[in-house]
Amino acid sequence: MLFDVRGRRKHVIRIVYALLALLMAASLILVVGPVSIGGLIGNSGTTSSAAKILQEQAERTEEKLAREPQNSEALLLSLTRSRIGAGNAMAEVNSETGAAIQTAEGRRELERGAEAWGRYLKQAEEPKASAALLVSSAYFGLAETATGFEEAIEYVDKAAQTQRIAAEAQPSIGTLTTLAIYEFYAGNFAAGDKAVEDAEAKATTKGEAKQIAEQMKEFRQRGKALEAQKKEIAKQEREQGKERLQNPLGGLGGGGLGN
Repeated sequence: MLFDVRGRRKHVIRIVYALLALLMAASLILVVGPVSIGGLIGNSGTTSSAAKILQEQAERTEEKLAREPQNSEALLLSLTRSRIGAGNAMAEVNSETGAAIQTAEGRRELERGAEAWGRYLKQAEEPKASAALLVSSAYFGLAETATGFEEAIEYVDKAAQTQRIAAEAQPSIGTLTTLAIYEFYAGNFAAGDKAVEDAEAKATTKGEAKQIAEQMKEFRQRGKALEAQKKEIAKQEREQGKERLQNPLGGLGGGGLGN
């Protein structure tokens, strides 16, 4: 993640980013397991080839959209899948941890896929649940690589909104617990609690329900911690605003170029 602030606030922002990255990385491990993208899509050569194929497919779809606007719903759905697929294929794998690290070009593809999804939603009466799952994960990935705290929170909120589509259409322990995590991180605790209750109701045994409750309790606590950090950021911004009112030149110098 990048930091574009100076002065006293920089230290606070760094703490928040570190916390946010930790929470997001942990959530994906607990929800879907420690999956290695390298194991799914092969070596770097295969990955590069897959990304190129998907990008070319997206370009053809965009050309077809211009020629066949009457088929925009289906084409926009295809464009969404291609762009996000290309973005995911561009992720680089950490050889030590097996974790996927998004590249700058891959992030741009995710952004393009999200933009296509927004256009698709304006056309679709019943959005595809499978596509919603793909897009919600993309939004979460964009949050992890956001260049500002507000941007990260905005993407987490979009991830929650999109995951709701998938969970409502295909309610399962997986879709509901993922929704709960996104809701908690977005600060929507009542909605997160409801998703946890629905997930517990899907459990086949009392032990499974208990395990779900325990795991989600941890994520709720982390969501609360993130919410506290958001309030700290707001407090810092209010204090900085007062300083600017008292000294109109204060915001120009900040803490000095060396900070």
